[in-house]
Amino acid sequence: MKSGGQLIVDSLEANGVDRIYCVPGESYLAVLDALHDSKIERIVCRQEGGAAMMADCYGRLTGKPGICFVTRGPGATNASAGVHISMQDSVPMILFIGQVASHAKEREAFQEVNYRAFFGDIAKWVVEIDDAARIPELVTRAFSIATSGRPGPVVVSLPEDMLTSQVETTTVALPAIPVETRPGEEEIAKLEALLNDAERPFVILGGTRWNAEAVERMKRISKAWALPVGVSFRRQMLFDHLHENYAGDIGIGVNPKLAKAIKEADVVLLVGGRFSEMPSSNYTLIKSPYPNQTLIHVHADAHELGRVYRPTLAIHASPAAFVEAFARREPAVRPAWADVAKALHAAYLEWSTPPLTGPGAVQMGPIMNWLEEVLPDDAILTNGAGNYATWVHRFHRFRRFATQGAPTSGSMGYGTPAAVAAKGLFPDREVIAFAGDGCFLMNGQEFATAVQYGLPIVVIVVNNGIYGTIRMHQEREYPGRVEATDLRNPDFAALARAYGGHGETVHETAEFAPAFERARNSGKPAIIDIKLDPEAITPTRTLSDIRERR
Repeated sequence: MKSGGQLIVDSLEANGVDRIYCVPGESYLAVLDALHDSKIERIVCRQEGGAAMMADCYGRLTGKPGICFVTRGPGATNASAGVHISMQDSVPMILFIGQVASHAKEREAFQEVNYRAFFGDIAKWVVEIDDAARIPELVTRAFSIATSGRPGPVVVSLPEDMLTSQVETTTVALPAIPVETRPGEEEIAKLEALLNDAERPFVILGGTRWNAEAVERMKRISKAWALPVGVSFRRQMLFDHLHENYAGDIGIGVNPKLAKAIKEADVVLLVGGRFSEMPSSNYTLIKSPYPNQTLIHVHADAHELGRVYRPTLAIHASPAAFVEAFARREPAVRPAWADVAKALHAAYLEWSTPPLTGPGAVQMGPIMNWLEEVLPDDAILTNGAGNYATWVHRFHRFRRFATQGAPTSGSMGYGTPAAVAAKGLFPDREVIAFAGDGCFLMNGQEFATAVQYGLPIVVIVVNNGIYGTIRMHQEREYPGRVEATDLRNPDFAALARAYGGHGETVHETAEFAPAFERARNSGKPAIIDIKLDPEAITPTRTLSDIRERR
């Protein structure tokens, strides 16, 4: 005889789960009791949104589903922010939620939520288990759905009495079997023909289901075919930024030379990504539904092929399987566009060189230059959303796979919990979280989780005392009419020390380097509070400039 809670843990172990992220709740005490005797590591978080974002980052960096447990009602609704990120970013995650007991359902019992209705549009699958004997079957199905096709979140609802009920079962939990969707030889031959006939091809990498080996293969393909390669919005870790054919990242504030190259390309090879609103610059780089370019779209989910764009050639394959097949082909003659790739890389290097001056006493450009010199290639950078993130995405040169934790969905509050998850996964690597002051305060309490588990992340808070992105739009649309965008912040360095970490405050550019060295050498989680002038709203434009040039 086993309890439903024990069967949940057995199923997790069978599927290779090594850690979970959770906020405890009385609705799933039976699972917590079963975890007491399990080797699965438990990371206890401070808020369910932070726990779900940690699970998302786990899935983002490993390709395996991040596992999150939260309690019913408010716990579930708090976690929904992480579920939305996971869905829009195509990241595998499984959220287990406690539910009211079966006898109380449909009565609006204490903290009762209809999870199928609530999560139906932001999850791949929502299931409520009402028979403990079926737990091994349904949990393994959750793993399969979360990782197959276009990866994403699965929500599993656990009624309290189902978890405590004892069942006699001979069913043994078996692991989900990953399915790799591979391209056919005919499709690869058509791709080869289209490239051989091209004059101005361009490659865009995006999405998930990549791995380090696939990224290395894509570099070799690019060199063999002399292909210029760009990466989709916040997918920078998919290609070495110092590779001679790297052309830059495609999304918000794209390099005009890069945008021009994509618009004028005669063949665009889109691998893994959906190229939705943000990376496509509101569908202007590739027109929806009928592109001006010959579009070759490679995606692991057949439902995404033709959904937004009508491709000339659709290839139903995961990125890893596609590049494995394509790497065996070579161009018939030296491509005529080799010089174009080199020119675009030169344009990228110029674009990604930060300005050295700007308003105020702190200059982010020299700070980013210094970080580029001292951070190792395997350092992991995380962030949430806000204008501050431009300093990372435009000026940090990513070199390796699994070095980026950033939500393409544009969610604030992601950077700190993501850094906690990343440091737990890779304790020997440096993990740096960037956050705005508004962004940090949305899930900054997970800094306490870093302290509890001895995870020495460094959080750089770019503190300008405003909700910067919203202020920028406000000044552009309603100049001089400031409303609801000013912030009064705590002393972030003192807050770090209060949590048991290390705190630094930077008032001038020259103070940053020694502050960072003290932070990284402290052996503790650290916060560096950078006092940035609110006029420095973007690397190239001030608030006054935006207001006056409306």
